[in-house]
Amino acid sequence: MPYDRDRIATAVFRAMASIRKADRKQADAISLDVERVLLDSYGASATPSVEEIQDIVEKTLQESGQEDTARAYTAYRKARAQARSARESSFEVTDNIPYKKIYEVLRWNINHHCDSIRGLNRIIADGNFPDLIRDSDRRYDDELKRCSQLILKKRDKIRVIIVAGPSSSGKTTTTMKLAELLKKEGIDIKPLVVDNYFFDLEKHPRDEFGDYDYESPQALDLELINGHLSALMAGKTVLAPVYNFKTGKRTLNAQNLSLDKNQILLLDSLHGLFDKMTDKVPSSAIFKLYIETLGQLRSDDGMFMRWADNRMMRRMIRDKLHRNSQPETTIAHWHYVRRSELKYIIPFISTADILINSALPYELPVLKHKACSYFPKVIREYREDAHHQDAYIRAKRVSEFLAALEEAADTAAIPDDSLLREFIGGSRYEC
Repeated sequence: MPYDRDRIATAVFRAMASIRKADRKQADAISLDVERVLLDSYGASATPSVEEIQDIVEKTLQESGQEDTARAYTAYRKARAQARSARESSFEVTDNIPYKKIYEVLRWNINHHCDSIRGLNRIIADGNFPDLIRDSDRRYDDELKRCSQLILKKRDKIRVIIVAGPSSSGKTTTTMKLAELLKKEGIDIKPLVVDNYFFDLEKHPRDEFGDYDYESPQALDLELINGHLSALMAGKTVLAPVYNFKTGKRTLNAQNLSLDKNQILLLDSLHGLFDKMTDKVPSSAIFKLYIETLGQLRSDDGMFMRWADNRMMRRMIRDKLHRNSQPETTIAHWHYVRRSELKYIIPFISTADILINSALPYELPVLKHKACSYFPKVIREYREDAHHQDAYIRAKRVSEFLAALEEAADTAAIPDDSLLREFIGGSRYEC
């Protein structure tokens, strides 16, 4: 914000008014004294924080004999800090789009010169790519730290933490990093693996081509999840199932699960915000984190990279690396993923307590190197295939958008705790 001495004077004046000693001239005089100290302490070209300025205001009031005003100002300062904290952790959603959060992401990217393909190329050419990796990971980690602080403030009420978000948004790494942060604060975390609640494969809903649909919430035993959550919060022990993805079968009553009074249940789920998953649990006892790749990268013609396309590239690489599935298959089935997201995930964004941006500005040069070689085959094979036009359009769109972007083949600078490692391999969070 531009510096404005009148903001200091107004704050002091309001503190005076709260104790019935309103004197604008005196408030103006005190603000001048504060400004002199600021100049002496920081210099004319510095950018002191709000808290640093407030410290000097308090000190100046006390040194001028305005003890009552200083105490009133301290109370005012605390109230303003709480208001800022509420604004920072809240987000507004209009038509399921968190515009305020998107603006914050765009502003960060602009400040770091990575809001455009041209800017990213320049960063790579100048040898500054490792710096962008460091700053991007730090931004994401800082968001998680703010999230953990919000949870700590509600520690006495929260019994369940849900990390939700669409496919390949980074839920696994986010869940594990959040658990680490909370454990450092003395919070005992109990994980619940929602994937164990999948129905047997033959009971899954199928799409129009007869393929099993893992993306729908109806693929999960929602009634059993809800019942177990409710029982765990009541101090009961439940017999949780175990799901085998190789056989497509689940074993019921396979493991004992309980929740101590001092423990918080932590789970990540594609459909964690879906109301039928937790409607038997008091909403006041649940903290919901929503994660999405809110990337803001534009091409020379002003078009922005789509969040879902970003996640699709992540999943292409992850599925090939960890799930023995070819990237072309991931592209061909992506419209099933999107259909489920639009119906069962996106409409519930506004119910989350906090929104985390998992898009890393440095990831697209890396993803291009690892994924873009598969797009020509999809474009060629599906161009005239009426059943796979979605795959053709997506592959063509992403290929054309990233055509001018330089690739990043060397990933040595990406640390093993980076969220991107969840998809390209080498993560220390991998089981």
